[in-house]
Amino acid sequence: MIIEQATHVPRQVLDEALSLGYTARTGLIMIQPPGRLLKLVWAYQRYGLIGATVVLAGERYGDRPAIIDERGTLSYRGLDRNSNALAGAWRARGLGPGEGVAIMARNHRGLLEALFAAAKCGARIILMNTDFSGPQLQEVGRREGADLYVVDEEFLPLTAGLDARRGIWRAWADTPGQDTIDSLIAATEACAPPRPGTTATLVLLTSGTTGTPKGAPRSELRTLTPVGAIFSRVPFRIRGVTECAAPIFHALGVVHAVLAVALGCTLILRRHFDAAATLESLAKNRVSALIVVPVMLRRMLDLGPAARESLDLSALRIIFVGGSQLGADLCVRGTDAFGPVLYNLYGSTEVAFASIATPRDLAAAPGCVGRVASGAIVRLLDDAGDPVPAGACGRIFVGNAAQFQGYTGGGTKQTIGRLMSSGDLGHFDKAGRLFIDGRADDMIVSGGENVFPGEVEELLAAHPAVREAAVVGVPDEQFGQRLRAFVVRRSGRQLSPDEVRQHVKANLARYKVPRDVVFLDELPRNPTGKVLKRVLAADEPTAAGPATGATLRVAP
Repeated sequence: MIIEQATHVPRQVLDEALSLGYTARTGLIMIQPPGRLLKLVWAYQRYGLIGATVVLAGERYGDRPAIIDERGTLSYRGLDRNSNALAGAWRARGLGPGEGVAIMARNHRGLLEALFAAAKCGARIILMNTDFSGPQLQEVGRREGADLYVVDEEFLPLTAGLDARRGIWRAWADTPGQDTIDSLIAATEACAPPRPGTTATLVLLTSGTTGTPKGAPRSELRTLTPVGAIFSRVPFRIRGVTECAAPIFHALGVVHAVLAVALGCTLILRRHFDAAATLESLAKNRVSALIVVPVMLRRMLDLGPAARESLDLSALRIIFVGGSQLGADLCVRGTDAFGPVLYNLYGSTEVAFASIATPRDLAAAPGCVGRVASGAIVRLLDDAGDPVPAGACGRIFVGNAAQFQGYTGGGTKQTIGRLMSSGDLGHFDKAGRLFIDGRADDMIVSGGENVFPGEVEELLAAHPAVREAAVVGVPDEQFGQRLRAFVVRRSGRQLSPDEVRQHVKANLARYKVPRDVVFLDELPRNPTGKVLKRVLAADEPTAAGPATGATLRVAP
C-alpha cells in the first residue's frame, strides 16, 4: 500500500516559495507604503484572511468599482464600509464569535457584504444552496448550527419555523423594511468592529447529487498554495474585470469572488444567469475573466454564432470552468467560439484542487482535466491502495494543504496516508494529463463487464443531433444491470432510440450499448449544473413517460 506524505516539509517550503512567485506575477504582491503594510498586518491579525481581504482591498483600491450588479456600482471603499457597519450591527444584536451565519442569496452585493461582515465577526459562515426547499433549509441550518440567517426576499417564506435567535435579515429586498441588511448598514456607524478573538470558518455544502448535502468546513488557510495553484496556470492579473456567473454559494463561485476582491477586479454579478445577457456583458464591461459551470457555457454556445458576431470580446482572456465535467465536445465548441481561453479546474468540495487544464492542454486533449496543479499530489490507486500501472484506470486520491477535515455531520472521504479520495476514477496519458473516467460509484457491471457511463455520455454528446445526454445503470434480471440513456435532442433535429443505439454500437463495445433510450426536454440539474443522476435512476420509463413526470419532462 502506498503512503504519501503530502505535506513533507521540504516540498511544502518549495510549494510556498513557488506560490509566492506566482502570486507576485499577478501584481497582488508589490512594494507597499509602510502605513499600508501595518494595516495589512493589523487586519489579518484582527479578522483573519477573508475579513482582511476586503479591508486591504478598500485601502488599496479605494473608489475603484468593486461590484457591478442590478443595483448599480459599489466601490471597494464602500464594500469595506458596508461590511463594517453590518458586522457592527450584528455584534450589537448579540452575534458572538463562532456562531453560525447562514447565507441563502443569489449573486449580488448583499451576499458579499454579508460574507465579509460575518468574517469580521469571526462567525461560522454557512453558504446555503439557493435551490433548497424549506425542509432542507431547516435541516441543514439545524445541523450546521445557524444562529443568524441572511436570505433574499424570494426565500423568506422558506424560513418559517426556523430557530434564528440572532434574526433573519433580507439581503435582496424588493420592499423596504427594518429587517434588511441595507437598513442595518444605514443605521450603524461604519467603524471597524472589534477583534472577535477567533477567525471565521467557511462551511461549504456538497452538491447533494447522491443525497442530502453535507457540510464541508474549511478552517482559516495559512498557506499560499491554493491561490498559487490557480495563478501558476491561469493568467489572472490585478485590476481586471471578472464576471462571476457561477453561484457564489458554490466553492467555485466563492473562491473566485474573494479572489477578485483580493486582486481589485471589478466583479460583475447577476442574480439569475442569462446566456444572452452574459454575452452582452462580456463586451459592454470589457470582461477579462468569466467564471462559469459547464452548463452555462453550453447555453451561451447554443445561442449560435449570430449572438456573438457583433460583440467585441477581445478583452476576454480567461473562461474558467469548474463544478462539473467540461467534456471534449463542449471544450471544442467553446474554443472554436471564443479562442484559446478555456481553463478547466478539476477538484471537489472535499479535496479542493487537483489539476488544471490550460488551453494548450485542451488543444492537445480536449477531454482531459489537465496536469496536476502546483501544490497538489494526485495518485491513482487500486482497491488495495497500491498504484495502478502507467496508463491504467484507478481511483483518484489527492493531497494538498486545502482539503477538508471531515463532514460536520460526521464521516469523511476515504484517506490513505495524507491522500484523500475524490470519489472519481481516472487515468493519466503519456504527457501527464489526467482524464476522468467516471465516478467510482457510477461504474456498473453488466453481464460481467465493467462499464463507465461517462464514456457513453461523451460519445452521445458529440452526436450532431444531441444537445446533452446522461447515462445511468438500472437493475436487470438477466445481466444484473443495464444502461439507460437520457437524451436531449438539439432543436429541430430528429433522432430515434434505434439511431442512438446504432451510434453507440458503431463506436463502442456491444455491452456499452444502452438498452433503454429516453428523450427529455432537459436533464435535471442542481444550481451548479451537475446532473442529478439519482433522479434519473429513480424513474422507470413507460409508454407515457417516466413514473415521476413532475420531475422529468419527457420529450415527444
